[in-house]
Amino acid sequence: MIFNGQTFQNINRIREIIAVLVKYGFEDVVTNSTLRNFVSEKGRISWQRQGQPVFQYTRWERIRMVCEELGPTFIKLAQILSNRPDMLPAPLIHELEKLQDNVPAFSFEEVKATIELETGKKLEDIFQVFNEKSLATASIGQVHKARLINGKEVVVKIQRPGVKEMVNRDLAILNDAVNRADRYLKKQGVLNAMDMVRSFERSMQKELDYRTEARNLERFRNLYKSYKNFYIPKAFREYSTEKVMVMEFVGGCKISDVAQLRAWGLNPEKVAENGMDIYLTQIFEFGIFHADPHPGNVLVRRDGVICLLDFGMVGTLMRKDKFAFAGIFVGMAEGDPAKMASNLRSLAVDDGIKDMRQLEYDLNELIEDFGSLDVDEASIADTTERLQKIMFDHQVRVPGDIFLIFRAFAILEGIGKTIHPHFNTYDFIRPYGLRLMKERFSPKNIWEDVNQRFTQVNSFLTSFPRDVREILAKTKKGKIHFEVELQGYGYLLKKMDSIANRMAITFLIMAFIIGSAITMTVDWGDRMGYIYGLPEISVYGLWCAGGLLVLLFYSIIRRRKYK
Repeated sequence: MIFNGQTFQNINRIREIIAVLVKYGFEDVVTNSTLRNFVSEKGRISWQRQGQPVFQYTRWERIRMVCEELGPTFIKLAQILSNRPDMLPAPLIHELEKLQDNVPAFSFEEVKATIELETGKKLEDIFQVFNEKSLATASIGQVHKARLINGKEVVVKIQRPGVKEMVNRDLAILNDAVNRADRYLKKQGVLNAMDMVRSFERSMQKELDYRTEARNLERFRNLYKSYKNFYIPKAFREYSTEKVMVMEFVGGCKISDVAQLRAWGLNPEKVAENGMDIYLTQIFEFGIFHADPHPGNVLVRRDGVICLLDFGMVGTLMRKDKFAFAGIFVGMAEGDPAKMASNLRSLAVDDGIKDMRQLEYDLNELIEDFGSLDVDEASIADTTERLQKIMFDHQVRVPGDIFLIFRAFAILEGIGKTIHPHFNTYDFIRPYGLRLMKERFSPKNIWEDVNQRFTQVNSFLTSFPRDVREILAKTKKGKIHFEVELQGYGYLLKKMDSIANRMAITFLIMAFIIGSAITMTVDWGDRMGYIYGLPEISVYGLWCAGGLLVLLFYSIIRRRKYK
């Protein structure tokens, strides 16, 4: 087994992760992967002998417990993975959805130090008032209310000290651990584990840079600047940095607070309808949407204007994905499983659908079950959950943002039914979907598609002769190389590599011994110092041979020990 510098640097954290896995009964994850090399055989024996009460919980519950104990990075990962039912089994998804940040607030002294270091200004030079008590605390940062020098009421988000370094360390370990345990994870039904880790890494790097959220706020403000019933708070970019974001304070109540809405003379049903229309506009028209619209992030002002907060998680849809996504729901409304299946295939990131006929059959069953329900019984959350299971069964991989939409629909439906007695999500989605499908087949859009295809064909025809010439030229010069991947020969290759390394060490030992013997026969005179009556060069050569011999024996013993 080869360890890189990062592994050695983080070895204590790796062992901590292993200890937590063992604590919750996942010693098989360690013993069936190269992670076992971080633990002594004595330690492994003790795992099997100790009684573990954790086995009263299901495997999925224990995975959630592992994430909770390992801290912020793993909690965030689990929260993101809870939106990927195409990759994880449904029972695991349900457990991961329960995860919440549960961390203490950090001190005001740390808050002040971070702000002053990031902005290069004293706290009192920026704020008239700064409330030392936090409004909210999470694993990445916490929020305080304040007032700027110019009198503007603001909220300030400050990144938790040291969290970026901790996350980067855990990401390096996570990459290494998943790579080592990839075969085991596949046996457990976890597909494309490394893809998930890389996607998570990109997401975390964005979340760790508050400038991204500030840009998102500005982008949404520009999109909705003409809307009278919707408001996006302003980010003060001049005070916002990678670890600090200053944003306009917006007063109001949660959209789910029916009593307060009525006390202000607002109609909750109208508020629910406005909120859903605003959100569907984001998805089907703009192709950019707020990915976490829970009640805490959706406020209603006294005048009925809806405000969205926390733009740290934003999803996007490409134009073709918008059409395909709309086509799925239109196909369902029309009772057309073939249309649903073809749009699912258009939405997929690869061509991995093996049995389109069976997919259509399963979608038809979904349509029939949905059609048998009364209007009040129909639930978008139940429907999308069934659809996600079908996608998982058929291994239909779609852009991750699609599942963020499904999750958002479920949240918004829950809010809508809380404040609107006859709220039906389908009634809102249907006209948007139909309008988008009409746009898809409009003369303007068809012409754009034709023009795009023509551009692609023209590019291919232009580059094809050049590519052929390059291939022929390289073939003549013998510069064409082929890479062949042999599946299932990993162990053999590792074994051969180990044997080659040992042979190399053996040859070096022989070279040092022979070289030392030769140097002993030479009359060095005063040109060479002597140790125990032997030339220095001979002694040094024997020492090197002895060191290599010890290394060789250790390698052999260790290899046998960890088999």
